[in-house]
Amino acid sequence: MKIDIGNALAAEASPGISRDALDRLDDRVATCHDRIERGRDADEFGYAALNLPHTTDPDTITEAVSPLQGAEHVLVVGIGGSALGAATIAGALGDSRVHTLDNVDPEHVSRTLDALPLEDTVLNVVSRSGTTAETLANFLVVREAYEDAGVDWTDRTVVTTGESGPLRDLAETHDLPALTVPDGVPGRFSALSAVGFVPAAIRGHDIEAVLDGGRRAADLSGSLFETPAYAYGAIAYALDIRGAAVNAMMPYAEPLEPFAEWFAQLWAESLGKDGLGQLPTRALGATDQHSQLQRYRAGPANTLVTLVRPRERPNREIPATDREELAYLGGTDLGDLLDAEFDATEASLAAADRPSVRIELDRLDERAVGELLYTMEAACVLAGELYGIETFTQPAVEWGKRAARGLLGGGEFAEADAVADKAELVVE
Repeated sequence: MKIDIGNALAAEASPGISRDALDRLDDRVATCHDRIERGRDADEFGYAALNLPHTTDPDTITEAVSPLQGAEHVLVVGIGGSALGAATIAGALGDSRVHTLDNVDPEHVSRTLDALPLEDTVLNVVSRSGTTAETLANFLVVREAYEDAGVDWTDRTVVTTGESGPLRDLAETHDLPALTVPDGVPGRFSALSAVGFVPAAIRGHDIEAVLDGGRRAADLSGSLFETPAYAYGAIAYALDIRGAAVNAMMPYAEPLEPFAEWFAQLWAESLGKDGLGQLPTRALGATDQHSQLQRYRAGPANTLVTLVRPRERPNREIPATDREELAYLGGTDLGDLLDAEFDATEASLAAADRPSVRIELDRLDERAVGELLYTMEAACVLAGELYGIETFTQPAVEWGKRAARGLLGGGEFAEADAVADKAELVVE
């Protein structure tokens, strides 16, 4: 993996960071690195996530799901970090038969279930606590759908949860395969564990190779000039405090679209605290050149655009045509066109003095996926250290959970009472 931060320097973009300031920032990165390494060595909460490439046992996961391997479809029921990691890994590997229910929109849930052959679909329900309202509600709906279809759901279900709780009890009662969410790892940092790997293992992907990619990125040095993860985390932080309050993640590979969604949760939930943190947005190249690039290039100068692509990709030839105005396309292929779009977007931003960062993978395979996920997690941890915030908590999210639970009659919560205080100015 290569990360090029040249177009985020002050000589090229505004906002940008000067080389002198970058050198000074590197001194802070070294201090933050020492703190991160102490956290990893002690397996502290949150920092333990950066040990997952070494502590996750792929054989345990593969053995647990072995009776279900080869299933045509996998349906993941979870929300947030309990679903996005699995969706990202499957998506990046081009597996369109891993599906996710991470919302309780009834129309979407019904449409998803109606489209799946449940007799050949494995259900993976994921919740650390086993009490997440959205996950449990969807699980009950899906279980009923299996029963209505005459399919024994207990023969098709894998549970990923904590050491105790309702889902653990359910797994023990029905003798379901069960894997454990790692201790000390927030959900959004858990992709390189059973949380992210169960669907890939069922579908026959090489999860050991994904972990190998993570290990490749886990050799962190104390300098942003030597560690891609630190280069990205430091430059994102530096540009944010200089005015780039938005970070647009824009992969130029359709299979990485779920990755942009995973990144958005990682960045927002970890760094959006104390009035700090970039707003992550999602884009897809080349599609969103036609819908968002205008804003990045000519709107407010408050956005860092992160461009991601594999250097090697499959090609598909563009047929020749006798139309003179289209002749330049003949003899090329779609991969060449997509790379040209990438280069043009990068140059367009630079010409407008807008900052961007280029992230390039060797190719889009299991190792690259592991390397990319780990790099972004380590970048996020470094950025949190530079901001001086509690990277691994999410108090604002917990507030909303308590409010929703109170509204549904799940207990007495002051947060639920606040809903009644909503101001109204209704126009009909």
